[in-house]
Amino acid sequence: MTEMKSLQNHFLVAMPSLDDPYFSRSLIYVCEHNAEGAMGIVVNQPSTMNVKQLLEQTDKDLTVSEDKAEQIVLAGGPVNQERGFVLHSPQITVKSTSQDAEQKSWASSLKLAPNVMVTTSKDILTAIGKDEGPEDVLIALGYAGWTAGQLEKEMQENAWLTIEADEEILFRTPMHKKWQATVNKLGVDVWQLAPGAGHA
Repeated sequence: MTEMKSLQNHFLVAMPSLDDPYFSRSLIYVCEHNAEGAMGIVVNQPSTMNVKQLLEQTDKDLTVSEDKAEQIVLAGGPVNQERGFVLHSPQITVKSTSQDAEQKSWASSLKLAPNVMVTTSKDILTAIGKDEGPEDVLIALGYAGWTAGQLEKEMQENAWLTIEADEEILFRTPMHKKWQATVNKLGVDVWQLAPGAGHA
């Protein structure tokens, strides 16, 4: 059997034929993919909540900076929708005494790629609220999960295309443009690939 290539730090691009209401035209950032299955966060579906509303639930006394208050929290997927995930760039802090730069760490963080981390502890939310968090931040509630072999099967059925994750799209492209931006980067006409294309 050929060794499975991990899709960690890749995007899953929903094909137009994928009409599941949750995943239609979704773009998923894969955080983990191994023999036991896969886990990812939908990065282009809004939840009904902004950062200020979310932080009010976790820390009533926190004053949220205007900069971050209106940022929309993502609907990260159908699993564990009460659980928060923060995708973010590493945060470098400089110690003023010796000018040594070091990476700020959170209670529960995992490095997924050189410039992408995922944190699930509340300490980062407090920092984000005070505008002391990382430069690039996406906050999501819930995630998408696949059991062993399930994602591979869906890919064989042409539900998803994959491409290595792009930080520009992940962090700096408006939510409603991420799917199309990734499709453009793939350089394929997904509508031509869609089974039953041309049928309204």
